[in-house]
Amino acid sequence: MIVVKYGGHAMVNEELAASFAENVVSLRNNGEQVVVVHGGGPQIERELKARSISTETVAGLRVTTPEMMDVVEMVLTGRVLRDVTNLLIQAGGSAVGITGRDAQLLIVEKLSKSGAGERIDVGQVGEIVAVNTKIITTLLADGFIPVVAPVSADEEGYPYNVNADSAAGALAGALQVERAIFLTDVPGLLKDWPNMDSLVAQITYSEAEALLPNLSDGMIPKIAACLHAIKMGARSAQIIDGRVPNALKDAIAMNQGTVITR
Repeated sequence: MIVVKYGGHAMVNEELAASFAENVVSLRNNGEQVVVVHGGGPQIERELKARSISTETVAGLRVTTPEMMDVVEMVLTGRVLRDVTNLLIQAGGSAVGITGRDAQLLIVEKLSKSGAGERIDVGQVGEIVAVNTKIITTLLADGFIPVVAPVSADEEGYPYNVNADSAAGALAGALQVERAIFLTDVPGLLKDWPNMDSLVAQITYSEAEALLPNLSDGMIPKIAACLHAIKMGARSAQIIDGRVPNALKDAIAMNQGTVITR
């Protein structure tokens, strides 16, 4: 079983989007169970800009006000989720779109710390405290490709914005997958951002954990999500460059990007 976090440039480029969908459907047709968790940063940015709503990030996370939360939920669950699901269907897959709120898939609390452990306040952003995998395993057993929008809620149903990397990591751990794959806009883990010569091809959990406090803000949520996935039961996690065609297929065949192991 594989959990794939899909977002960034790969999502907004039509050629790369088609390549991604074909890769996922090919994996499913070859007997691999695949769960897709999507982001939507570029789409959210465009909508916020159109509404003249300013935005900021802290530790790689979008500070989310109640006004922004309405936009985030509208874009992710009303537009992007449907687009990604339809993309997979058009590629020949049987895909079903759900959110973190459906069947209480992802239960969250207000996030208070960054992936590096620093105390922060990013508004209406949630930290996942429980994962109910039944809806995912039911869909997989019936041959579907679950597509998950990371918008989630707490026990009382209050909605929260959830980082897609974090959602993918939590799901990967709860499902105890063979591999969690994160498509990004970088070739992998860069020790010295943005120096491409500092790319790390393979690293252990403890080595990555030690690096975490010194990484760039954008890299922290991705590495933290990888670590969480492995800590909770995933066998490995991988960060790959989603800006090249067939990135997903090549990542599995040739272990491209950065592979984090137990």
